[in-house]
Amino acid sequence: MLDGAAAAEPGRGIDRGIGVEDACVALGGAEVLRNTCVTAEAGRTLALLGPSGCGKTTLLRVLSGLQRLDSGRVVLGGRVVSALGLHEPPNKRGVGMVFQDWSLFPHLSVAANVAFGLPRAQRPRSRMLTRPASQRVHDLLEMVGVADLAQRMPGSLSGGQQQRVALARALAPAPAVLLLDEPFSSLDTKLRISVRAEVAALLQELEVTCVFVTHDQDEAFVLGDEVAVMRDGVVVQQDPPARLYERPADRWLAGFVGEADTVSGRAQGDIAYTALGPVKLLTPMHGEVDVLLRPEEVVMNEGSRGGGSSGDNAGTVDHVEFFGHDTLYYVLKARGGVLRCRDSGAPRFGVGASVELCHSGVPTVAFERRS
Repeated sequence: MLDGAAAAEPGRGIDRGIGVEDACVALGGAEVLRNTCVTAEAGRTLALLGPSGCGKTTLLRVLSGLQRLDSGRVVLGGRVVSALGLHEPPNKRGVGMVFQDWSLFPHLSVAANVAFGLPRAQRPRSRMLTRPASQRVHDLLEMVGVADLAQRMPGSLSGGQQQRVALARALAPAPAVLLLDEPFSSLDTKLRISVRAEVAALLQELEVTCVFVTHDQDEAFVLGDEVAVMRDGVVVQQDPPARLYERPADRWLAGFVGEADTVSGRAQGDIAYTALGPVKLLTPMHGEVDVLLRPEEVVMNEGSRGGGSSGDNAGTVDHVEFFGHDTLYYVLKARGGVLRCRDSGAPRFGVGASVELCHSGVPTVAFERRS
Protein backbone atom coordinates (compact mmCIF):
# COMPACT_ATOMS: atom_id res chain seq x y z
CA MET A 1 0.00 0.00 0.00
CA LEU A 2 1.10 3.57 -0.74
CA ASP A 3 0.69 6.36 1.80
CA GLY A 4 -1.35 9.49 1.05
CA ALA A 5 1.67 11.52 -0.03
CA ALA A 6 2.92 8.87 -2.41
CA ALA A 7 -0.50 8.53 -3.97
CA ALA A 8 -0.31 12.14 -5.10
CA GLU A 9 3.17 11.98 -6.59
CA PRO A 10 3.45 13.54 -10.07
CA GLY A 11 3.52 10.92 -12.78
CA ARG A 12 1.08 8.61 -11.05
CA GLY A 13 -1.73 10.27 -12.97
CA ILE A 14 -3.97 10.62 -9.91
CA ASP A 15 -2.52 13.76 -8.26
CA ARG A 16 -5.65 15.60 -9.42
CA GLY A 17 -7.58 12.62 -10.69
CA ILE A 18 -8.81 9.29 -9.34
CA GLY A 19 -7.07 6.27 -7.89
CA VAL A 20 -8.64 3.10 -6.54
CA GLU A 21 -6.17 0.70 -4.99
CA ASP A 22 -6.84 -2.92 -3.92
CA ALA A 23 -10.51 -2.19 -3.22
CA CYS A 24 -12.45 -5.05 -1.62
CA VAL A 25 -16.18 -5.10 -0.93
CA ALA A 26 -18.34 -8.01 0.21
CA LEU A 27 -22.14 -7.80 0.13
CA GLY A 28 -24.34 -10.47 1.59
CA GLY A 29 -21.34 -12.70 2.15
CA ALA A 30 -20.28 -12.55 -1.53
CA GLU A 31 -17.17 -10.77 -2.78
CA VAL A 32 -18.27 -8.03 -5.18
CA LEU A 33 -14.91 -6.28 -5.54
CA ARG A 34 -11.66 -8.20 -5.18
CA ASN A 35 -8.43 -6.15 -4.99
CA THR A 36 -9.82 -3.84 -7.66
CA CYS A 37 -7.49 -1.16 -9.03
CA VAL A 38 -8.25 1.67 -11.48
CA THR A 39 -6.89 5.14 -12.19
CA ALA A 40 -8.15 8.16 -14.13
CA GLU A 41 -6.04 11.20 -14.82
CA ALA A 42 -7.48 14.64 -14.15
CA GLY A 43 -9.73 15.84 -16.97
CA ARG A 44 -9.92 12.40 -18.58
CA THR A 45 -12.78 9.95 -18.93
CA LEU A 46 -12.58 6.36 -17.71
CA ALA A 47 -15.19 3.85 -18.88
CA LEU A 48 -15.96 0.88 -16.63
CA LEU A 49 -17.02 -1.90 -19.00
CA GLY A 50 -18.17 -5.39 -18.11
CA PRO A 51 -21.08 -7.84 -18.01
CA SER A 52 -23.95 -7.51 -15.55
CA GLY A 53 -22.99 -8.34 -11.97
CA CYS A 54 -19.25 -7.84 -12.43
CA GLY A 55 -19.00 -5.04 -9.84
CA LYS A 56 -19.08 -1.90 -12.02
CA THR A 57 -21.85 -0.08 -10.17
CA THR A 58 -20.43 -1.09 -6.78
CA LEU A 59 -17.11 0.46 -7.79
CA LEU A 60 -18.94 3.64 -8.81
CA ARG A 61 -20.68 3.71 -5.41
CA VAL A 62 -17.31 3.28 -3.71
CA LEU A 63 -16.01 6.34 -5.57
CA SER A 64 -19.08 8.40 -4.66
CA GLY A 65 -18.93 7.42 -0.97
CA LEU A 66 -22.26 5.58 -1.07
CA GLN A 67 -20.47 2.27 -0.39
CA ARG A 68 -17.81 1.67 2.26
CA LEU A 69 -14.69 -0.35 1.54
CA ASP A 70 -13.82 -3.50 3.47
CA SER A 71 -10.19 -2.89 2.56
CA GLY A 72 -8.14 -0.90 0.07
CA ARG A 73 -8.42 2.81 -0.53
CA VAL A 74 -9.70 5.58 -2.80
CA VAL A 75 -7.77 8.73 -3.71
CA LEU A 76 -9.61 11.74 -5.20
CA GLY A 77 -7.66 14.82 -6.19
CA GLY A 78 -4.65 13.73 -4.16
CA ARG A 79 -6.74 13.14 -1.00
CA VAL A 80 -7.38 9.73 0.50
CA VAL A 81 -11.16 9.65 0.97
CA SER A 82 -11.63 5.93 1.72
CA ALA A 83 -9.29 3.60 3.56
CA LEU A 84 -9.18 1.41 6.65
CA GLY A 85 -10.82 3.49 9.37
CA LEU A 86 -11.54 6.38 7.00
CA HIS A 87 -14.72 7.11 5.05
CA GLU A 88 -15.32 10.63 3.80
CA PRO A 89 -19.08 11.15 3.20
CA PRO A 90 -20.43 11.81 -0.33
CA ASN A 91 -21.12 15.51 0.27
CA LYS A 92 -17.45 16.13 1.14
CA ARG A 93 -15.92 14.47 -1.92
CA GLY A 94 -16.66 17.01 -4.66
CA VAL A 95 -18.34 14.31 -6.76
CA GLY A 96 -21.35 14.67 -9.04
CA MET A 97 -23.42 11.64 -10.04
CA VAL A 98 -25.88 10.87 -12.84
CA PHE A 99 -27.96 7.80 -12.01
CA GLN A 100 -29.24 5.23 -14.47
CA ASP A 101 -32.86 6.40 -14.17
CA TRP A 102 -31.76 10.08 -13.88
CA SER A 103 -33.70 10.45 -10.56
CA LEU A 104 -35.25 13.83 -11.35
CA PHE A 105 -37.79 15.18 -8.85
CA PRO A 106 -41.17 14.89 -10.62
CA HIS A 107 -42.76 17.72 -8.58
CA LEU A 108 -40.02 20.27 -9.39
CA SER A 109 -39.47 22.17 -12.61
CA VAL A 110 -36.37 21.60 -14.70
CA ALA A 111 -34.80 24.77 -13.28
CA ALA A 112 -35.60 23.73 -9.70
CA ASN A 113 -34.16 20.26 -10.30
CA VAL A 114 -30.89 21.78 -11.47
CA ALA A 115 -30.90 24.30 -8.60
CA PHE A 116 -31.12 21.39 -6.16
CA GLY A 117 -27.66 20.37 -7.35
CA LEU A 118 -26.12 23.70 -6.33
CA PRO A 119 -23.96 23.85 -3.20
CA ARG A 120 -26.20 23.97 -0.12
CA ALA A 121 -25.45 27.64 0.62
CA GLN A 122 -26.57 28.62 -2.89
CA ARG A 123 -29.77 26.60 -3.01
CA PRO A 124 -32.99 28.64 -3.00
CA ARG A 125 -35.13 28.27 0.12
CA SER A 126 -38.30 28.78 -1.91
CA ARG A 127 -39.41 28.03 -5.44
CA MET A 128 -38.06 31.47 -6.48
CA LEU A 129 -34.41 31.40 -7.53
CA THR A 130 -32.08 34.20 -6.45
CA ARG A 131 -30.42 36.06 -9.30
CA PRO A 132 -26.99 34.33 -8.91
CA ALA A 133 -28.65 30.92 -8.65
CA SER A 134 -30.93 31.72 -11.57
CA GLN A 135 -27.97 32.70 -13.74
CA ARG A 136 -26.00 29.57 -12.76
CA VAL A 137 -28.99 27.34 -13.57
CA HIS A 138 -29.53 29.12 -16.91
CA ASP A 139 -25.86 28.70 -17.82
CA LEU A 140 -25.97 24.99 -17.00
CA LEU A 141 -29.14 24.39 -19.00
CA GLU A 142 -27.66 26.40 -21.87
CA MET A 143 -24.54 24.26 -21.68
CA VAL A 144 -26.48 21.02 -22.12
CA GLY A 145 -28.80 22.50 -24.74
CA VAL A 146 -32.15 22.66 -22.89
CA ALA A 147 -32.33 26.26 -21.64
CA ASP A 148 -35.78 26.67 -23.25
CA LEU A 149 -37.15 23.89 -21.01
CA ALA A 150 -36.40 25.58 -17.68
CA GLN A 151 -40.06 25.85 -16.57
CA ARG A 152 -41.18 22.46 -17.85
CA MET A 153 -41.83 19.52 -15.53
CA PRO A 154 -39.70 16.34 -15.92
CA GLY A 155 -42.73 14.22 -16.86
CA SER A 156 -43.26 16.31 -19.99
CA LEU A 157 -39.73 15.77 -21.29
CA SER A 158 -38.35 13.14 -23.63
CA GLY A 159 -35.76 10.65 -22.40
CA GLY A 160 -32.93 12.58 -24.05
CA GLN A 161 -34.08 15.85 -22.48
CA GLN A 162 -34.32 14.28 -19.03
CA GLN A 163 -30.83 12.90 -19.44
CA ARG A 164 -29.49 16.39 -20.22
CA VAL A 165 -31.25 17.88 -17.18
CA ALA A 166 -29.77 15.18 -14.92
CA LEU A 167 -26.33 15.97 -16.32
CA ALA A 168 -26.82 19.71 -15.68
CA ARG A 169 -27.85 18.99 -12.07
CA ALA A 170 -24.77 16.81 -11.53
CA LEU A 171 -22.56 19.60 -12.90
CA ALA A 172 -24.24 22.32 -10.78
CA PRO A 173 -21.81 22.16 -7.81
CA ALA A 174 -18.82 22.23 -10.23
CA PRO A 175 -17.62 18.78 -9.12
CA ALA A 176 -14.02 17.71 -9.56
CA VAL A 177 -15.26 14.24 -10.50
CA LEU A 178 -18.38 13.24 -12.44
CA LEU A 179 -19.79 9.70 -12.13
CA LEU A 180 -22.36 8.31 -14.59
CA ASP A 181 -24.12 4.98 -14.10
CA GLU A 182 -25.36 3.56 -17.44
CA PRO A 183 -26.46 7.10 -18.42
CA PHE A 184 -27.80 6.21 -21.88
CA SER A 185 -29.34 2.79 -21.24
CA SER A 186 -32.94 4.11 -21.21
CA LEU A 187 -32.63 5.82 -24.60
CA ASP A 188 -33.47 4.26 -27.95
CA THR A 189 -30.55 3.38 -30.24
CA LYS A 190 -30.54 6.46 -32.48
CA LEU A 191 -31.00 8.89 -29.59
CA ARG A 192 -28.34 7.11 -27.56
CA ILE A 193 -25.78 7.60 -30.32
CA SER A 194 -26.50 11.30 -30.75
CA VAL A 195 -26.68 12.08 -27.01
CA ARG A 196 -23.48 10.25 -26.15
CA ALA A 197 -21.65 12.18 -28.90
CA GLU A 198 -22.90 15.46 -27.41
CA VAL A 199 -21.94 14.37 -23.88
CA ALA A 200 -18.48 13.31 -25.07
CA ALA A 201 -17.92 16.76 -26.61
CA LEU A 202 -19.20 18.48 -23.47
CA LEU A 203 -16.98 16.48 -21.12
CA GLN A 204 -13.97 17.20 -23.30
CA GLU A 205 -14.78 20.91 -23.24
CA LEU A 206 -15.28 21.00 -19.46
CA GLU A 207 -12.15 18.92 -18.75
CA VAL A 208 -13.91 17.28 -15.81
CA THR A 209 -12.60 13.94 -14.58
CA CYS A 210 -15.28 11.43 -15.41
CA VAL A 211 -16.00 7.77 -14.69
CA PHE A 212 -18.97 6.09 -16.31
CA VAL A 213 -20.37 2.59 -16.17
CA THR A 214 -21.57 0.76 -19.28
CA HIS A 215 -22.04 -2.74 -20.63
CA ASP A 216 -21.90 -1.43 -24.22
CA GLN A 217 -18.48 -1.77 -25.87
CA ASP A 218 -19.19 0.87 -28.53
CA GLU A 219 -20.20 3.35 -25.84
CA ALA A 220 -17.07 2.62 -23.80
CA PHE A 221 -14.79 3.02 -26.81
CA VAL A 222 -16.44 6.27 -27.97
CA LEU A 223 -16.47 8.01 -24.58
CA GLY A 224 -13.54 6.52 -22.69
CA ASP A 225 -10.04 7.92 -22.94
CA GLU A 226 -9.28 4.65 -21.19
CA VAL A 227 -11.45 1.60 -20.62
CA ALA A 228 -11.25 -0.67 -17.57
CA VAL A 229 -12.85 -4.04 -18.27
CA MET A 230 -14.21 -5.84 -15.21
CA ARG A 231 -15.09 -9.48 -14.63
CA ASP A 232 -16.13 -11.09 -11.33
CA GLY A 233 -15.13 -8.07 -9.27
CA VAL A 234 -11.66 -7.73 -10.81
CA VAL A 235 -10.30 -5.30 -13.40
CA VAL A 236 -8.90 -7.58 -16.09
CA GLN A 237 -7.25 -4.78 -18.06
CA GLN A 238 -7.25 -0.98 -18.22
CA ASP A 239 -5.94 0.68 -21.36
CA PRO A 240 -6.86 3.11 -24.13
CA PRO A 241 -9.53 1.56 -26.40
CA ALA A 242 -7.19 0.85 -29.33
CA ARG A 243 -4.65 -0.97 -27.17
CA LEU A 244 -7.39 -2.91 -25.40
CA TYR A 245 -8.71 -4.10 -28.77
CA GLU A 246 -5.30 -4.87 -30.27
CA ARG A 247 -3.63 -6.36 -27.18
CA PRO A 248 -6.28 -8.03 -24.98
CA ALA A 249 -4.86 -9.59 -21.83
CA ASP A 250 -6.63 -12.94 -22.28
CA ARG A 251 -9.04 -14.92 -24.48
CA TRP A 252 -12.14 -13.85 -22.60
CA LEU A 253 -11.28 -10.19 -22.97
CA ALA A 254 -10.52 -10.63 -26.67
CA GLY A 255 -14.04 -11.89 -27.25
CA PHE A 256 -15.69 -9.40 -24.93
CA VAL A 257 -14.34 -6.27 -26.64
CA GLY A 258 -15.00 -7.42 -30.18
CA GLU A 259 -15.54 -10.34 -32.50
CA ALA A 260 -12.65 -12.73 -32.07
CA ASP A 261 -11.65 -16.08 -33.55
CA THR A 262 -8.44 -18.05 -33.21
CA VAL A 263 -6.41 -20.26 -35.49
CA SER A 264 -3.86 -22.76 -34.24
CA GLY A 265 -0.20 -22.30 -35.07
CA ARG A 266 3.38 -22.72 -33.95
CA ALA A 267 5.13 -19.62 -32.69
CA GLN A 268 8.80 -18.97 -33.31
CA GLY A 269 9.59 -15.60 -31.82
CA ASP A 270 7.53 -12.85 -33.41
CA ILE A 271 6.06 -15.12 -36.13
CA ALA A 272 3.36 -17.77 -35.80
CA TYR A 273 2.99 -20.27 -38.63
CA THR A 274 -0.68 -21.07 -39.28
CA ALA A 275 -2.97 -22.56 -41.94
CA LEU A 276 -3.47 -18.99 -43.19
CA GLY A 277 0.27 -18.48 -43.54
CA PRO A 278 2.78 -16.74 -41.27
CA VAL A 279 1.26 -14.20 -38.89
CA LYS A 280 3.27 -11.48 -37.15
CA LEU A 281 2.98 -11.39 -33.35
CA LEU A 282 3.05 -8.28 -31.18
CA THR A 283 4.70 -10.24 -28.36
CA PRO A 284 7.26 -12.99 -29.12
CA MET A 285 6.16 -16.52 -28.14
CA HIS A 286 7.38 -20.07 -28.67
CA GLY A 287 5.58 -23.36 -29.14
CA GLU A 288 1.96 -24.27 -29.84
CA VAL A 289 -0.34 -21.24 -29.76
CA ASP A 290 -3.79 -20.01 -30.70
CA VAL A 291 -3.50 -16.83 -32.77
CA LEU A 292 -6.15 -14.11 -32.34
CA LEU A 293 -7.93 -13.18 -35.57
CA ARG A 294 -10.27 -10.20 -35.82
CA PRO A 295 -12.74 -10.51 -38.74
CA GLU A 296 -11.30 -7.43 -40.45
CA GLU A 297 -7.86 -9.09 -40.41
CA VAL A 298 -9.03 -12.12 -42.41
CA VAL A 299 -8.79 -11.63 -46.17
CA MET A 300 -11.09 -13.69 -48.40
CA ASN A 301 -10.41 -14.42 -52.08
CA GLU A 302 -12.22 -16.51 -54.67
CA GLY A 303 -11.41 -20.21 -54.34
CA SER A 304 -10.80 -22.75 -57.06
CA ARG A 305 -13.67 -23.16 -59.50
CA GLY A 306 -16.02 -26.03 -58.76
CA GLY A 307 -15.07 -26.04 -55.07
CA GLY A 308 -11.89 -27.97 -55.80
CA SER A 309 -9.73 -26.02 -53.38
CA SER A 310 -8.88 -28.28 -50.46
CA GLY A 311 -5.90 -26.60 -48.79
CA ASP A 312 -5.81 -25.73 -45.10
CA ASN A 313 -6.75 -22.17 -46.01
CA ALA A 314 -9.80 -23.20 -48.08
CA GLY A 315 -13.38 -22.74 -46.97
CA THR A 316 -17.02 -22.36 -47.93
CA VAL A 317 -19.23 -19.38 -47.16
CA ASP A 318 -21.90 -20.60 -44.75
CA HIS A 319 -23.66 -17.37 -43.75
CA VAL A 320 -23.62 -13.72 -44.84
CA GLU A 321 -24.64 -10.63 -42.82
CA PHE A 322 -24.84 -7.30 -44.69
CA PHE A 323 -24.79 -4.11 -42.61
CA GLY A 324 -24.71 -1.49 -45.37
CA HIS A 325 -21.22 -0.19 -44.62
CA ASP A 326 -19.71 -3.68 -44.52
CA THR A 327 -20.40 -7.41 -44.79
CA LEU A 328 -19.61 -10.16 -42.29
CA TYR A 329 -19.02 -13.66 -43.67
CA TYR A 330 -19.03 -16.91 -41.71
CA VAL A 331 -16.70 -19.34 -43.46
CA LEU A 332 -16.57 -23.09 -42.83
CA LYS A 333 -12.92 -24.11 -43.03
CA ALA A 334 -11.97 -27.21 -45.00
CA ARG A 335 -10.30 -28.68 -41.91
CA GLY A 336 -13.25 -27.84 -39.63
CA GLY A 337 -14.33 -24.84 -37.60
CA VAL A 338 -15.61 -21.41 -38.57
CA LEU A 339 -13.80 -18.14 -39.21
CA ARG A 340 -15.42 -14.75 -39.60
CA CYS A 341 -14.31 -12.29 -42.26
CA ARG A 342 -15.39 -8.65 -42.44
CA ASP A 343 -15.24 -6.90 -45.80
CA SER A 344 -16.21 -3.34 -46.69
CA GLY A 345 -19.24 -2.63 -48.86
CA ALA A 346 -21.81 -5.00 -50.34
CA PRO A 347 -21.37 -8.80 -50.36
CA ARG A 348 -18.92 -10.16 -52.94
CA PHE A 349 -19.64 -13.81 -52.17
CA GLY A 350 -22.85 -15.70 -51.59
CA VAL A 351 -23.65 -18.68 -49.40
CA GLY A 352 -21.96 -21.79 -50.75
CA ALA A 353 -19.12 -19.92 -52.48
CA SER A 354 -15.70 -21.56 -52.36
CA VAL A 355 -13.08 -19.19 -50.96
CA GLU A 356 -9.49 -19.08 -49.83
CA LEU A 357 -8.45 -17.28 -46.65
CA CYS A 358 -5.27 -15.50 -45.72
CA HIS A 359 -4.16 -13.04 -43.05
CA SER A 360 -3.89 -9.31 -43.69
CA GLY A 361 -0.44 -9.07 -42.15
CA VAL A 362 -1.49 -6.85 -39.24
CA PRO A 363 0.48 -7.93 -36.12
CA THR A 364 -1.71 -9.63 -33.52
CA VAL A 365 -1.49 -11.51 -30.23
CA ALA A 366 -1.44 -15.22 -29.45
CA PHE A 367 -2.38 -17.32 -26.44
CA GLU A 368 -0.87 -20.54 -25.23
CA ARG A 369 -2.63 -23.49 -26.85
CA ARG A 370 -5.43 -24.93 -24.79
CA SER A 371 -4.82 -28.53 -23.80
